[in-house]
Amino acid sequence: MANLVSYYKEGNVAVIAVDNPPVNALSPGVPEGIMEGLRWALMHDDVEAVVLAGRGRTFIAGADIREFEKIHAGHHGGLDPILRLLADLEDSDKPVVAAIHGTAFGGGLEVAMACHYRVAVPTAQVGQPEVKLGIIPGGQGTQRLPRLAGLGKALEMCSLGEPVRAAEAKAAGIIDELIEGELLPGAIAFARHATARTPPRASQKIAAPDPDAVAAAHEAASKRLRGQTAPHAAIEAVEAASRLPFREGCQVETRLFDQCLASDQSKALIHVFFGERTVSKVPGIGKDVETLPIRRVAIVGAGTMGGGIAMVYANAGIPVLLKEANEAALDRGMATITRNYANSVKRGRFTEEFAGQRLKLITPHVNYGGFEDADIIVEAVFEDMELKKRTFAELDKVTRPDAILASNTSTLDIDEIAAATSRPHMVIGHHFFSPANVMRLLEIVRGKATGAQVIATSMELARRLKKVGVLVGNCRGFVGNRMFAPYCRESVFLVEEGNAPEHVDGALYAFGMAMGPLAVQDLAGLDVGCRIRKEFKHLEQPGLRYAELDSLLCAAGHYGQKTGRGFYIYDAARKPSPNPEVLALAGEYAAKAGLARHPATSEEIVERCVYALINEGARVLEEGFALRSVDIDIIYINGYGFPAWRGGPMKYADLAGLANVYARVRQFHDRFGEHWKPAPLLEHLARHNSTFTAYDKSRAAAA
Repeated sequence: MANLVSYYKEGNVAVIAVDNPPVNALSPGVPEGIMEGLRWALMHDDVEAVVLAGRGRTFIAGADIREFEKIHAGHHGGLDPILRLLADLEDSDKPVVAAIHGTAFGGGLEVAMACHYRVAVPTAQVGQPEVKLGIIPGGQGTQRLPRLAGLGKALEMCSLGEPVRAAEAKAAGIIDELIEGELLPGAIAFARHATARTPPRASQKIAAPDPDAVAAAHEAASKRLRGQTAPHAAIEAVEAASRLPFREGCQVETRLFDQCLASDQSKALIHVFFGERTVSKVPGIGKDVETLPIRRVAIVGAGTMGGGIAMVYANAGIPVLLKEANEAALDRGMATITRNYANSVKRGRFTEEFAGQRLKLITPHVNYGGFEDADIIVEAVFEDMELKKRTFAELDKVTRPDAILASNTSTLDIDEIAAATSRPHMVIGHHFFSPANVMRLLEIVRGKATGAQVIATSMELARRLKKVGVLVGNCRGFVGNRMFAPYCRESVFLVEEGNAPEHVDGALYAFGMAMGPLAVQDLAGLDVGCRIRKEFKHLEQPGLRYAELDSLLCAAGHYGQKTGRGFYIYDAARKPSPNPEVLALAGEYAAKAGLARHPATSEEIVERCVYALINEGARVLEEGFALRSVDIDIIYINGYGFPAWRGGPMKYADLAGLANVYARVRQFHDRFGEHWKPAPLLEHLARHNSTFTAYDKSRAAAA
């Protein structure tokens, strides 16, 4: 305990300091250490007040999430030590002051609220973000917060989980005083003044009932956290604080917390939480692999993707050379970037000063001048193999031999592109997702010759760019788009079989997807999909059914949002409405092809699309193009709008039971043919009552 918590005296004030880097989580030993320090302070007559602080970069960022994962695995450590700590803090007959810097989130805020007073530096943040893990505050947070901040603020914080800055927290009554200058001396001075007051017992007060605020909170949670159950449980727990004494309200909180923690949604969200940390680790590439310095970037192509990528680098403070073939294209690209920054300022995302500074970091070019100074070059030209090979051959001549050459291709062979250069070991795929300046995912594609330094640099660069970097292997479509193809295939098949696009998309939206697959294809451009299909036409197998409706729409000039018509009709604001031509074209095609009409239920729509995704994911995993199943989950959550509260496609399959998924895939195979042949890995795991998560662990152990 001594190394996790220390305590000492500053005159008549005892200081208890938590030192559990990196975020001072309430890991086993920390609550006990604080209680030991408190007992020590109470035993000393010359101590009149206590300050609880955190060393390092933060106060207490929250509970140790690993403890929740242990509970899922059947090892129930419980919250008892934390609850005992809260009682000891509140029952202390000497005032206890929480000194907050960095963050006081979750259990950290609950500890602070159990103290008699709270002071904070202006840059600090507080919050109850538990709903983002599929749970609710379990350390009396839903009962203390409404008594300090009022019902409305507590409902908002506990149901949406967003952080609150110190000034706002003070205005709400959560923070008692903001400390300008050094926190600890200010907190000690505050504690000395606090000895003259009677320590308040906030938990003795009952928050005022407000049915309208409760109803509004449910509505806001339904809109912003669609499909999730924890926000509504949090609202129920907070509302209990307005009608029950503190202890009875705590019992309601405990019951709801236990229900949420046992739920599949909690298991899924905690899986995602750890998954985002797991994907940064690449077997065989340790910290001993030195990364290359990235001080300047050059980008070829100022279209939608190139312009977005330029903003990503500029936002990270990295100067950018942005090249286009001619002045007109360059002007269009820079105008779009300028407009995007203006919109970000209007929405309050950036200040005008920040946007102006970042815009100045982007230098437009119509030639390769200055490319010799770039540490990394990102190619973002048209998705055409011959064009990309020509571009890389040119880059090979005008850039330094030690510069990384990265392609933003979404489907094409990185090895073939690398072969156009004299340095395939310096070539890698950096597949950004559109819009690149918004989407978190960066799919990093390793070619067969890509060097370890280039991979390590790319993974570190993703972090610097505030992206979630996931390393994948080189196959058609890599991991994300390879799996997306059968997902989209089934959605188009369903329309060809007579199901309205809005019915297909509606079922998947209700499942939790950010957008339905048909709407996504309209957004990306049906012409893009058709062009990619032509690129790989030679790989199609005779006798297999392939989707044709999207090609028929393209032939009619309906490319989606860009032309105002696709699977939907779009108005000037790009708001979709049903396109009657789609079902008419589908009916004509079905009659010619001899397809049976097949009205599908919402459940079948979800199964056909999502299980196609899972089946292909099992192939990708077994073939080694994804390092782990969790890598696939993180790709799909951050790049394709798969609901995080379902854990990603592979975790969703685990939670549904692989035997159940496999049985349904076999049924679809019998009904719809070879596209549905079960992946060998899915069959193997299902027959052995195993999971993709267990497969990850077995591979890690073997490595």
